[in-house]
Amino acid sequence: MMNRFAALLDRLAYEPRRNGKIALIADYFRHTPDPERGWALAALTGALTFRNAKAGLIRQLISERTDPVLFALSYDYVGDLSETVALMWPAPPRRGGEAPSPNPLPQGERALAAPPSPNPLPQKERALEAPPSPNPLPMGERAFPAARPAPSPPRGEGWGEGEAHSAGESGREEEDVPLSAIVHAFTHMGRAELPAVLAALLDRLDETGRWALLKLITGGLRIGVSARLAKTAVATLGSLAPDDIELVWPGMAPPYESLFAWAEGTGPRPETDDPAPFRPVMLSHPIEDADFAALDPAAFRAEWKWDGIRVQAVRGADGRHVTRLYSRTGEDISPAFPDLAGALGFDGAVDGELLILREGRVQSFNVLQQRLNRKSVSPKLVAEFPAHIRAYDLLFAGGEDLRGLPFETRRARLEALLAAHPAEGRLDLSPLVPFTRWEDLAAARADPGAHGAGADAEAVEGVMLKRADSPYLPGRPRGPWWKWKRDPHSVDAVLMYAQRGHGKRSSFYSDYTFGVWTGETSGTGELVPVGKAYFGFTDAELAEIDRFVRRNTVNRFGPVREVVHTASEGLVLEVAFEGLARSPRHRSGLAMRFPRVARLRWDKPPGEADRLATLEAMIGTGDGERARAPRRPSRVVGKRPAASEGA
Repeated sequence: MMNRFAALLDRLAYEPRRNGKIALIADYFRHTPDPERGWALAALTGALTFRNAKAGLIRQLISERTDPVLFALSYDYVGDLSETVALMWPAPPRRGGEAPSPNPLPQGERALAAPPSPNPLPQKERALEAPPSPNPLPMGERAFPAARPAPSPPRGEGWGEGEAHSAGESGREEEDVPLSAIVHAFTHMGRAELPAVLAALLDRLDETGRWALLKLITGGLRIGVSARLAKTAVATLGSLAPDDIELVWPGMAPPYESLFAWAEGTGPRPETDDPAPFRPVMLSHPIEDADFAALDPAAFRAEWKWDGIRVQAVRGADGRHVTRLYSRTGEDISPAFPDLAGALGFDGAVDGELLILREGRVQSFNVLQQRLNRKSVSPKLVAEFPAHIRAYDLLFAGGEDLRGLPFETRRARLEALLAAHPAEGRLDLSPLVPFTRWEDLAAARADPGAHGAGADAEAVEGVMLKRADSPYLPGRPRGPWWKWKRDPHSVDAVLMYAQRGHGKRSSFYSDYTFGVWTGETSGTGELVPVGKAYFGFTDAELAEIDRFVRRNTVNRFGPVREVVHTASEGLVLEVAFEGLARSPRHRSGLAMRFPRVARLRWDKPPGEADRLATLEAMIGTGDGERARAPRRPSRVVGKRPAASEGA
């Protein structure tokens, strides 16, 4: 039920403890029947998308019901669209005990209502229609079966049966709506039907329910719950381990009834008949200086960390050979890379890095981006940006699951298979980096070109450390695999614009646009934006920047605030980043890769920030080349993992 699911989301947003979140989700699953709990799991794991539910529609609906100026002021104060609308949505009048009027329904609902008629509704509306009634409801209400009143339970209480319901806003008793009906309706209804149905739903739900609904349909669930955490909660329903859930997850689809049955011990382990399935990837942890003291270099093997995206190439047979290429999240990206269809000359699953090779040399990530996020590609694009897989692990081969074997054994099997099945330049082996001491590996990390990477040194992000005896485990277990990245680039830039964040940051200005000077000397010319960052700072630093933004706003552009940024007034940010590329979309002509705030430079006047020429010097001779300027040490050594990022 929607109100019950909304109450879960509300409690999760305020629960700081990991185990506390798991307990809340597991308790919800125990007391919620199929298929409702399955659709809730789909929402928590990001498996739901609703293409027609846009923020513009929500703004339109609320503007029709409230004063636009009041809404704009409230939105600016709250900072979150779903929360603002949930709080401001006017409660409809009670229908109980009221005399019927000639036209009791709002126009949008009246147009879509389906009273008994000799002319049947269109098929899509008929599928959602409730049985005819002497008192027809609005279409939005008829689309969703009525359930017993079930408002959000008070915090601290469980989800068991027997909860007392209470009156909602304006004394109205809230009727809950099945989550499954909401998912079905928003998945199948057309764009023309959406406004009336959404408005009717918002009328029926309480404030928390409205907030949760809007977050759900717009894909904005940021409540501190990862997909892994939700799957862990499923595992706690019985005696399974979280990794057990991960291993079967790629073959599952909502509402996961067989998964819940297996977890609770009432059904068999779900199996897939897909001949080329995705297998959950193993991820690494960033290594810190203090970690090395507890690690034995003899127990580890090292590889280069390539500047590409993590992929899994799988080939299997189902009457014919099927080859698929998956991103690290399990998305099938095969149609965008037809040139890799024959990369695997054997049935198996290979873990590796997707790169672009020209004349045997690995190109920069900026070049690789020309092939990413495309549903199809032209022959010209394939020829100009030839894709390549650099393999570093073997997960499956010869009908055998190899993930339980030690890394060193899997590596030897991979080497043998690649030697026996050459892939015409589309697949090769990522070389090991020899070392006996951590100091040796540190030298290789600092200068890959002198330690075996050769001409590909500029495409090396750092090194990967893998225990020789480590099995291939789903998720991010701490200890077996580490990533040791090279120090990032760093420049001093001036804060120019700020925008509110999302979720827990919706009340703070946490998204920052920054710029550098165009003049021949620092503080001369004008400031031009070169990037945008929204992480890297502590909570205390976030509060400091937020105060600065509020006290130094000089202009507003919708949700964006312009802050003072002159040579003598403003805030300097030390910004760390992974690389640069030329970009005609940016006024500066440059775009940073993975920028983040490394330090607040309250001690530095804006006039002493870096110049655009400093960044230009990092580009090199060709467009899209990786930055080559010396790297300045920064306290920020990691980066926010992206969906397409490796390791």
